[in-house]
Amino acid sequence: MRKIVLFIAMSLDGYIADRNGKVDWLAGQDNGVDTEDSYGDFVKNIDTVIMGWTTYYQIITELSPGQWVYDNLQSYVITHRECTPKSNVTFVSENPCTLVNKLRQKDGKDIWICGGADIVHQLMQNNLIDTYYISIIPTLLGDGIRLFNATDNKIDLRFISSKSSNGIIELAYEKP
Repeated sequence: MRKIVLFIAMSLDGYIADRNGKVDWLAGQDNGVDTEDSYGDFVKNIDTVIMGWTTYYQIITELSPGQWVYDNLQSYVITHRECTPKSNVTFVSENPCTLVNKLRQKDGKDIWICGGADIVHQLMQNNLIDTYYISIIPTLLGDGIRLFNATDNKIDLRFISSKSSNGIIELAYEKP
């Protein structure tokens, strides 16, 4: 069965975006220093990506305007907006848990939860995330969009690995 994988970065104080929804702080501690990144290895095991409208909009308007960076993946954008489907991008309005459970039953590689916080929260509430890859960025934002909100249940995880590069700590955990 396909695994549901959260692969995301957050500030040291737990935010995935600043108070204005920006992510321009996502960098290592030293400019001009190459930062090792495990994304290349990670994405080899992924063929599907799920994100919310805000994440999608940020990608197409700020992070990579003019080029869809996930062309090689089947993308699902959860939104209530009426949008025209694009090559490898499907807009859906269904509950994230319903979508994940449906996709999990299909053949394929693992499914990446790319963002946003509300989708992550709903999946966590229903214990649907199998693996957590979290990059800790050496920045304290003080306010913004928090990755982890209060949940109704405790989720025990097992440590898989960690590594560090240019002040960024990459942590990996999975459900036992």
